[in-house]
Amino acid sequence: MNDVHFHRGSLLYQQGRYAEAIGELQLQLAVGESFLTHGLLALCLAHLEKFPEATEHAQQSIHLAPDESFGHYTLAQIMLLRNRLAEAQAAIEEAIRLAPYDADHFAILGSVHLRASRWKAALEAANQGLQIDPEHQVLTNLRAQALVKLGDRAAAAATIGEALARRPDDPYTHANQGWALLHQGDPFKAMEHFREALRLNPELEWARLGIVEALKARNPIYRWMLAYFLWMARLPSQVRVGLMLGAFVGNQVIGNLATQVPLLAPILWPLLFAYFGFVLMSWLAYPLFNLLLRLDKFGRHALSTDQRRGANVLAACLAATLGCLVWFVATGNGVALYGTIFLAILALPASAIYICTAGWPRRTMTAITLVLLALVLVVLIAGIIPEARQPKQFTLTAVQLIKNMPYLLLGAQFAAIYLMGAVPKK
Repeated sequence: MNDVHFHRGSLLYQQGRYAEAIGELQLQLAVGESFLTHGLLALCLAHLEKFPEATEHAQQSIHLAPDESFGHYTLAQIMLLRNRLAEAQAAIEEAIRLAPYDADHFAILGSVHLRASRWKAALEAANQGLQIDPEHQVLTNLRAQALVKLGDRAAAAATIGEALARRPDDPYTHANQGWALLHQGDPFKAMEHFREALRLNPELEWARLGIVEALKARNPIYRWMLAYFLWMARLPSQVRVGLMLGAFVGNQVIGNLATQVPLLAPILWPLLFAYFGFVLMSWLAYPLFNLLLRLDKFGRHALSTDQRRGANVLAACLAATLGCLVWFVATGNGVALYGTIFLAILALPASAIYICTAGWPRRTMTAITLVLLALVLVVLIAGIIPEARQPKQFTLTAVQLIKNMPYLLLGAQFAAIYLMGAVPKK
């Protein structure tokens, strides 16, 4: 069979010219079907985010050669890009069964585990692949990322050091070194590696995200908060939720104890205020320091579109809060005080909008925030309109909202925790 179009398509794929590669591979299919052609065409389509077509061609590749690992390997890559981790894992495990000595297969398996926050499983997959190919750069970087997440900084540093010595011009390795240094609390050295990664590959999002965090970590307060964020990120999701629920319950217990035992109040109330301040800062630190970078001459160029939008939303919330505070100071209106408090707390779910992944998680978080904003506006309007001119039902509604708003805002926070971790399937 004349396979000149396949070879051209393969070369174009390696050069990242996916649209041109698709044309060549489709010409090859017109000559005759092949599991290799369908598989490579599937990968090209996946890189252009044409996922339904890509999946069809990957499945056709498997149909033509079910005992060849390539089709299963291709399907696993596509399912990983579509955030369908269970299907990706099933496909790559079948590829490994058919070809157990292909290191690339373990790179996909490790990526699936890493995406699912299964750090030990990711490390095990990386180690298995490196036994086959000790110099596999992707597996080396996967191993380093898993070790960082597991808190083994020394082993991670050694792994990344070996990778850099082997390929000092690899942008992913420099980005991983930068993140490892951030985990170690050294944003200044991390910045050097992120800059080098972006010099080698200006489109590398992993490095751009890192350089933003390194810029913010120049501030000692954010550096401390970043250490907390990175520590929390290393924990399984169930543990993170358990810690937050435990802290909330503990806060309620301490609050009740401070009320019931006045002698302990001078000790317990400062603890409660410190806890509230920490929670507020842990939620607002990310968008707040993005806002500060938004005002920085260099930093504004490092921010992504979503980070700039998130900073703008927070700025609007803070401006509205300040307006209500001025209103309260000028008039002494109690509703203005409630508005100040509610709008300040509303900044928490609002700041989560652009942290949520684009798609249904972000749309849901936006809807929750807008509903809460509408309820806060009802309270504020009740404070502006003279009581004599207010319908009785409107006044009662505003009073009920004042009583229940703290619970609604708390519910919004738990929704935000869930939505920020949700990844929509494609």
